[in-house]
Amino acid sequence: MGEDVRMPRGMKAELKGLSAQMAEIVGAHLMAAIELIDEDPELAYRHAEAARRRAARLPITREAVAETAYAAGLYEEALAQYRVLRRLTGSPDVIPVMVNCLRALSKHREALELIEEGNQQITDPAMAIELMIESAGVRIDMGQREEGQRILRSELERPTLRHPRLAHARLLCAYAELLLEDGEKEAAYHAFAAAVRIDPEGVTPALDRLDELDGVILDLDATDLGGEDDEDPNEDDGDADEDDADEDSDEDDDEDDEDADEDDAEDDEDADEDAEDDDDADEDDEDADDDEDDEDEDIEPKAGDAAQTDPDDLVADAPASDEPVTKGEAEEVSV
Repeated sequence: MGEDVRMPRGMKAELKGLSAQMAEIVGAHLMAAIELIDEDPELAYRHAEAARRRAARLPITREAVAETAYAAGLYEEALAQYRVLRRLTGSPDVIPVMVNCLRALSKHREALELIEEGNQQITDPAMAIELMIESAGVRIDMGQREEGQRILRSELERPTLRHPRLAHARLLCAYAELLLEDGEKEAAYHAFAAAVRIDPEGVTPALDRLDELDGVILDLDATDLGGEDDEDPNEDDGDADEDDADEDSDEDDDEDDEDADEDDAEDDEDADEDAEDDDDADEDDEDADDDEDDEDEDIEPKAGDAAQTDPDDLVADAPASDEPVTKGEAEEVSV
């Protein structure tokens, strides 16, 4: 892979257990998987699999295979890899995405059992919200739409509400989508608007959904973006200038031919005088070469002054998690 400055610090830490050569190969496949997962998830999955075959005991390779398989729609493989990852790390935070895989495979009963495990084991508030969204989705998939709505609404109305902002925005979006499907456009609009207010960076799709509800649709074609068919009004003027320049050039060439004949005669006379000067110049060049050799012996190579900087020192620590949404703020963006 050459330089590894783009590699996440956590990835580099896990690869330290491998030999230098193997770490470089595995790291290259993992970085390729990261770069391709949105553009070509199937190719990203093959890169992740190549990394897993070389370092199957590393959680990071299992995670890469699971995420790329999920992106490629290979839900059985994704589920299997998430299960292995859960055993390797002992973390229940993968349970929500495992439930999502089970939903895609129409294994709803198994998904409900896994949700019960997650409710008992998950302590991260953001992951708890993700599990709740998946739980509502399972109920809706099973035809229990009212129960799915109740799960989301009851969490939004909970008196002790204290969610991370992004998780709360995702909860609002999930609830708004249900409202929209039921034809409650105004209520859905307010829910999406509430999500936008606590997600100004646009991580959730709330702003895009608001634009759709407002009828704001951007439909640009090549002409709007200054395509190749645009004509330059100055193009004809440029051609005319080139024709005039060609005519002037022909006249100048005739005059130059006459001057050249006169210059050739003068050059022949100067050539004889230059031959005598060349002999004297050769002697001066020999003396100059001797002086340069003496100077070269005095030049010593110098070591670079710039200190080598560890790329890790240039990587800033991740920002602290966002402040949670308090009950008072939730009431301001209530739906």
